[in-house]
Amino acid sequence: MTDSGLGLRIRDLRKRRGVRLQQVADRIGRSVGFVSQIERGLSNPSIEDVSAIAELLGVDYRFFFTPTAEPAHSLVVHPGERRSLSYRGGISDQLLSPLMSGKFHMLLTELEPGARSSDEASTHAGEQGGYVLEGQLRLWVGDECLELRSGDSFQFLSSNPHHYLNPGDTPARILWVFS
Repeated sequence: MTDSGLGLRIRDLRKRRGVRLQQVADRIGRSVGFVSQIERGLSNPSIEDVSAIAELLGVDYRFFFTPTAEPAHSLVVHPGERRSLSYRGGISDQLLSPLMSGKFHMLLTELEPGARSSDEASTHAGEQGGYVLEGQLRLWVGDECLELRSGDSFQFLSSNPHHYLNPGDTPARILWVFS
């Protein structure tokens, strides 16, 4: 029996990370068709496949096995229903959107003091913006460094190299919107 929930969690996270099916297939040594079957709940990956996919997508493999509450409504996500990811270095994300299949999605990111998205800038398709709910955010977009505080908002093309950090002494909370 296959786990369609596992496949959906893999596909959602892969899309959030901007990883192509071919990259996953190359990482686990399987065909694109097989990876597509996993994501559609038609085939089950091996333990080694799940571990390799988790490593590629930057999460612990147990993330895929963690049961998540299904939203009670297709248009609303209540706090107890949010899927979340915790990253190394003091960053956590909560998915605020009910579905990842829409034209945009929203995340609530919490950054501990000194936490940074990465040492190197990243790029991906789409556009993104955000609103600093609490704390401070230092955001690099291309060659520009922006110093943002609570109440500031921003928007940029995701194809511009970007990364960020919390330069403050208190946690920062950012509402992100990605298309």
